[in-house]
Formats: sequence, C-alpha cells, structure tokens
Amino acid sequence: MTYRIMKMKLKAGEQYAAIGLTIVSSFVFQTSGAQTTGSLPNILWIVSEDNSAYFTGCYGNSFATTPNIDRLASQGFLYTHAYCPSAVSSPARNTIITGAYAASNGNENMRSNYPLSQDVHTYPEYLRKAGYYCTNNFKTDYNTPGINPAEIWDESSPKAHYRNRQADKPFFAVFNLMTSHESSIQVPIPVEKLRHDPSQVTLPPYHPDTPEMRHDWAQYYDKIEDMDSQVGELLRELEENGLAENTIVIYYGDNGGVLARSKRFIYETGTQVPFIIRIPEKYKYLFPANKPGDKVDRLINFVDLAPTLLSIAGIPIPDYMQGKAFLGDQKTKDPEFVYMSRQRMDERYDLVRAVRDRKYRYIRNYMPFRITMQHVDYMFNAPSAQSWENAFKEGKTNAVQSKFFLEKPVEELYDTENDPWEINNLANDPQYKSVLLRMRKAETAWMNEIHDAGLIPETEYSIFSGGKSMYDYMHSAECPFRELMKASNLAFLGKAKDLNRLINYLKNDNSAIRYWGATGLLILKKYAKPAIDALKEASKDESGAVATLAAEALYGLDEKEAAVSSYIDILQDTITYKMVDRNFALNSIDAINVKSPEIVAAVTKLFNEQSAKSTGFAARYSLYDVLMAEFLMKKWSVN
Repeated sequence: MTYRIMKMKLKAGEQYAAIGLTIVSSFVFQTSGAQTTGSLPNILWIVSEDNSAYFTGCYGNSFATTPNIDRLASQGFLYTHAYCPSAVSSPARNTIITGAYAASNGNENMRSNYPLSQDVHTYPEYLRKAGYYCTNNFKTDYNTPGINPAEIWDESSPKAHYRNRQADKPFFAVFNLMTSHESSIQVPIPVEKLRHDPSQVTLPPYHPDTPEMRHDWAQYYDKIEDMDSQVGELLRELEENGLAENTIVIYYGDNGGVLARSKRFIYETGTQVPFIIRIPEKYKYLFPANKPGDKVDRLINFVDLAPTLLSIAGIPIPDYMQGKAFLGDQKTKDPEFVYMSRQRMDERYDLVRAVRDRKYRYIRNYMPFRITMQHVDYMFNAPSAQSWENAFKEGKTNAVQSKFFLEKPVEELYDTENDPWEINNLANDPQYKSVLLRMRKAETAWMNEIHDAGLIPETEYSIFSGGKSMYDYMHSAECPFRELMKASNLAFLGKAKDLNRLINYLKNDNSAIRYWGATGLLILKKYAKPAIDALKEASKDESGAVATLAAEALYGLDEKEAAVSSYIDILQDTITYKMVDRNFALNSIDAINVKSPEIVAAVTKLFNEQSAKSTGFAARYSLYDVLMAEFLMKKWSVN
C-alpha cells in the first residue's frame, strides 16, 4: 500500500484537524488515513564494521569470500555509489541517527562530547511514534552525550531482538556486526591458520609490499568472510521466523576500511561502502529499479538514511534533516554530488572536506601542513601500518607510497573511473580546471548550506556554544558565518598578495577568524615574513589554536625562540589553556619536530602529571594530550 503524505512543519504544539493526524510528545506528523500499523513493512538493518565496498564479491572482488552478501545483492538492489560522510564510525553514526551531518551538528570530531541541538531528533523516535518496535543490538557510539539509547530505542542491548515485540507490531531492528572492526587485524593470526593466502593478495599501489602488509590484508579477508557468515545467520533467522515476505532488509558497512589510508581518510577506500536493499514483492512500489538483482547508480550518503526511513514509513521529513530520501513517497531526484568530511581522529587534527560525483572526487585540505598518515595511536596498532611507516623511514617506499608521509597539497582531484586507487592528483592539470572549479564550488555551497561547524577550531567549541550545541550556534545570529567562510577560503587559497588581509584577520575580535588568519599565514610559509610581528603577538593568543599556528609559522620563519616560548605557555598554563589546546599544540610540535630542551622538559612534565588519569582503554583514548605526549617521548627516546 502506498502512502500519500501531506507535508507539514514539525512544530511542537501545533494543532491540526485532519484525518490520520497523530500528535505525540513534541512530534507532529501525519500519515495517510488509509494506513494502518499492520501495513508498515518490517525493516531488518544489518551493519558491519569498517569494510569498504571493495571487500565484497558482489562489488567485483573475486578474492573476497562473501556468498551471503552476494546472494542478498542478487535478491535485492546493490547501490554502486553509496558513501559514508565520515570515514570513521562515531561521527558517521551521529549523521545516521539524526539525518543531519555530524559536521553540522558539531559532532564531527572523534569522541565528541558536545551536546546535540534540542531541535534535532533521532529516527527511532519518529519510527516508534509511527508504531514500530525499535531495537538496537547493540552498538550505539553516536558521538554525543545528547543521545540516550535507553530513551530512543525500545531495546538497546546485546539481547535486543525483534522477537521481543508484541505480535501485532512492525519492527525496525538493527544488528551491528563487530567481526570486521579494525581491531581484528591488530593481533596477527598464524599464517598457517589463514584461509586467504597472503601471497595471492593484490595490494594497492600506495601500500609497500611487506610481509606484514600482505598478512593483514589476508587476515582481513578472513574476517570479512566471518562477518558474511553472520549476515547469513541473520537472514536465515528471518526466514525461519516466517518474516522474510514482510521485511525489508538493508545491509551496509558503517565506513570504509580497514587497512591504513582507508578508515579515517576520505578517499574512496575510506568512504565507499557496500549498500544493499532487499524489498519483498508486496512492497514493490518501493523498488528503486526494475527488478531485484539490478544495480542502482544513484549517489547516496548516510545522511539520506533517516529521511528515507521516514519516507518508507509515511512520516513527513522534518526540515532540519539534511539528507534526501531515496525510497518512498518523499523520494527526491538523484543528487549530483555526495559530501564527506574529516576533522580530529582521536589525538590527531586534520580538517578535510570532500565532494564526489559519479566520476570525480575533490578533496580540500585546510591543513596542508599536516601529513596524511599522521601517527594515530590506535590505527598504528596494526602491524601493516607500522611496516608502512618503517619502510618509509628506511627509504624503501616509492614516490606513490611515500607521498602520504609528506606535506600534502591544498587540493586533490581524482578521476575515480580511470584511477580507482586515487593516486594521480589532477588538481593542477589545466585540462581539468573546469572540473576542479565545479567541484570546488559544490563543496563551498554544501558548507554554506549545512553551516559547517568545522569553520571554528575545536579548541573554541565550548566557548562559542556556551555549553550548548554547535549546531545552534552556527545557525544563530551571533555566528558571523559569512565572514568565517570568507576567511577560510582566503586562507586555504591565499596568495602572497593577500598578506595584509590575513594579518588583519589576526587582529579580529573573533578567535575563529583569527585562526584563519594564522592558517593562511602558515600556508604562505616564507611569503609571510612581513607578518612576523603580528605572528609574535598572535602566538600569545588566548585561543590555543591561534597561538599554536602562529608559533608554527614563526618556527618556519626562523623565529624559533618566540615559537618555543608560545608552545611552553600552552603546555603549562592550565588556566588559559585546556586539554584540547595542549593536544592541538602537541600535534604542531610533532609536525615540525620541535625538540628543544625546554620543549622536551615541558612534554615530559605534562605526561608525568596527566598520565595517572589515563588508566584503562576508555581513558587512554580520550586523554589525547597524554597520548600525544607519550608518542613524542617515544619518538625522542625520552624515558
């Protein structure tokens, strides 16, 4: 049965005298008067960890062993261009659960502790109001303290299951499969126990051919095979319960992965995910193509999932949701682009934005002074990542394999059809200038549209938001959004002729605009020499991000004494600067390898004072200044 929806604004307290109107709590939505609870399709939602589309047979990899996923694709619809907006699970899940980009919510940084806007709600809340029994088994990890799983789900636990519902209720049931998580390659399995032969693995051109690299690739193929078996078990269970004919099955990977330069990185390997939907014949009106087994080339993004679920269930899509429904009565026309973003990954900062159409990927590096393969502690637990870094240090990597450990360009452009591994940057090729400008324009328009919170450095989030959500601040009259966009564009595309404008930014009352002034001057390198006096003043800024980048620029201009003095202030002044400021400064110290006796002493002191707080896994991967200090001490061989 199709649902004809009369759209309305979701405004709490509004009254409507119309057939089929439902008002519950602060949610107002209208469904078709002919719709009944029994007409709603069940939805089984299967999520696997950290696997890109590349690792499945149905996406063309004959070395992969994924018979159950491949069979599901033959029975359903495979989306050839499905993407996650963030190449790591927590911010990606933040986007999925809200239908708004994590970069817009202010929850893009890994392990974000920033609240969610009260105007933003989660899709399970809407589905439950429509009559669904909603279960989550059992990962949450929504990257904000503003979502309480116990409040949004009927069940969220290792025992959560659709079997626990009342017999007459439709269900929406999520099962999260952790088997393919990146932790699965951190402890090597003996070669003789591997089912996939390391010698037969095809390595991408950016990975050096080391024994550890081949082993981790083979071991991960094994883990994908194990995960595929779990998918099969869930599908068999559905059949055995007699529910397959009434249940839409959706399978996808929560982000790409998992070998280094995939998860966390907004290349194809980190963002393209397997995405398959099987729709029973009775819901044929939802078919996205002619028949099961067909492929769908529509560009979809995780931000589209929540509005699509609401569209399937006959619930009007609220205005704050930034995605586009790709099924149901509220389905939109195919988009031209999908968007991705990256900011802090655990202890490492790197502000990056990307846009993808069906052929090209454009990447904008707002911090080209940071290498791509920064040493993220958790990622480098993998022997393969360690072997890549060691090979580079030993001079055993070629130009392609080395470039990810070197300073990166401001812009990247790849022809993904002819360069699937994205190693040939076309950004400076005159033949592709029109493509570059088109993609650059699209990326800028998207940032404007969502009021991108990444325009403000994370060190300033709590200051600007006043303890509330960054989404609310970025959409408020207090936020000088247009000025922030203008300053950021000048910084990353700045030329020597823009020197005075960047210096003036350093004097702005708004610390985020001062940040972009410091960023632009750092990118200018030697051409920023006339700004030395302004940079010295900025190196004492109360904003840790501004002071850090000013110090880094000064260090590059051979003003080392002033730079070191600024770094020590940030590390030792616990009144002015907080953990986020210290971590930002330690990232900079590592990038330019400031190893003066004063810096070594300050880093050692910080570690000794703070490390007692970092006992246990959770604490270790939340006290980022401790992680960075520990890394630097090992790098410098400091006991």
